[in-house]
Amino acid sequence: MANGQRANTPVLVAGAGPVGLSAALALARCGVPTLVLEAGPERDADYFASTGSKAICFQRDVLDIFDRFGAADRLVAEGTTWTTARTYYRQHEVRTVTFSDDSDGSTASLPPWINISQARVEQELLRRADAEPLIAVRYEHELTGASQDREGVTAHVRGSGGHTLSLRGSHLVGADGPRSTVRGLLGVEFPGESFADRFLICDIRADLPFPNERRFFFDPEWNPGRQVLVHQCPDSVWRIDWQVPDGYDLQEERDSGALDRRIRRIVGERPYEVVWSSVYRFHERCAERFAVGRVLLAGDAAHLYAPFGARGLNSGVQDAENLGWKIALARDAGSAGNAELLLDSYHTERWAAAQENLRVTGETMRFLVPHSDADARRRRETLQRAVTDSGARSEIDSGKLAEPYWYPESPLTTPAPASELVPEEPGSYRPPVPGVICPDGPCRVADRPGATRLRQLFGSGFTVLTATSSQARAVAEAVAELPVPVATHALSDIDTTGELAWSLQNDGETVHVVRPDAHLCAVLPAHATTAVAGALRRACGDEAPARTGTRVRA
Repeated sequence: MANGQRANTPVLVAGAGPVGLSAALALARCGVPTLVLEAGPERDADYFASTGSKAICFQRDVLDIFDRFGAADRLVAEGTTWTTARTYYRQHEVRTVTFSDDSDGSTASLPPWINISQARVEQELLRRADAEPLIAVRYEHELTGASQDREGVTAHVRGSGGHTLSLRGSHLVGADGPRSTVRGLLGVEFPGESFADRFLICDIRADLPFPNERRFFFDPEWNPGRQVLVHQCPDSVWRIDWQVPDGYDLQEERDSGALDRRIRRIVGERPYEVVWSSVYRFHERCAERFAVGRVLLAGDAAHLYAPFGARGLNSGVQDAENLGWKIALARDAGSAGNAELLLDSYHTERWAAAQENLRVTGETMRFLVPHSDADARRRRETLQRAVTDSGARSEIDSGKLAEPYWYPESPLTTPAPASELVPEEPGSYRPPVPGVICPDGPCRVADRPGATRLRQLFGSGFTVLTATSSQARAVAEAVAELPVPVATHALSDIDTTGELAWSLQNDGETVHVVRPDAHLCAVLPAHATTAVAGALRRACGDEAPARTGTRVRA
């Protein structure tokens, strides 16, 4: 494919849900056109009002991605912010996790968590996509077949009215959900398990005197022997999840008045309205491959997790940002090898993230819904001990809340000269080692007046952070010939409070190299300007040298 043809050929994205739209926005940020194919009809206000809230919890680093898309402001303003997750056993509070919140309502910071409906997130992402000239969304365009060759991908589509057409793209992103057509066309297996246990979810609008927190109840008197999760959402809506018996029938409970009695045991005599309700079985599955040549899987098409811990949609958006900049570079790669390694690194990084999410959510489900006498006994004894023994409280698992996955072992990451153990506790400080997301903080850049935080500088290319202006000039000269966009900033020029130097542990002798998705790909001595160029080439898909051992863990 000639360069001119490559620039005009879109990436095809199957699925116009939050992950598909995020992929399109990530690609557009890198100057890549996309054609989004959605099998369903065009989405209007009635669609978003009737689909239910589905996923509701969005983590700070995912809000940061939305911010780089230009979609965060309204979501943060409308969403319900929370910083505390409490767990109860019967009437006893047995575990509390608190996340730091530096947000003050300004654009200089983001809250650790907000609750807002998936439908509202999708609506905002679609608004941004509709305003982006590089993105075209085609409704009632159902993917029925696909083939790929050395130059691109051909998608066979059934359009509105039943007519068929063939569309050409440089790559294809399958973001078409758990029953993914793209995954099926690739012949990629989707192994895992589906849980027989059932959960009732209701969104209830009511004025309740509950705290603005995530609250999880084991064995409350109003759902004995099972558990309940309560979240506050915007517009006086409360998400309530009940574990219910096998064979539970929602319609029968509605008709008999038992659903009203169930809800009244939580809300009392206050008036309420059921906005949305559903009964779910949860799944734990992961595709065997996330990338097959020029075709990549993302979101529910690639992985399914039990929802406790909010790892599903948050992880899917991170998939989308990861693949966006890699496809953009692969389209312009100087050799087939570079493109192949870049796309393969998407599988390497995000499949590892999925495996970690499966491990974490699998442990949660074994604690929430024990399937053996030994697991049931362990849960019972742990909860009972936690009432009086603070040491037992860390063993309670009501859902380890989502955090980004780190890539210290990625072939795109330049290894640190010395290893450092990264703590795993939710909300813990992460040292700024290669593979970890770059810390954030207030900044001021003369030619970017709209950027008030460091991470707002990231997105369309690589970023190099030095301590001084002279170091920045030396690095800029060393990387000037690289065929990728690289922005160089001196902390002495942009770090208005000293917070960035502190969080980066930059004592004046360090250079930090940041990928477009905000992950550090190298931390190097300030004088090693040629090493900076080497780290950038490695992050762009050049063959990496044999890796040394490291103890840095996700």
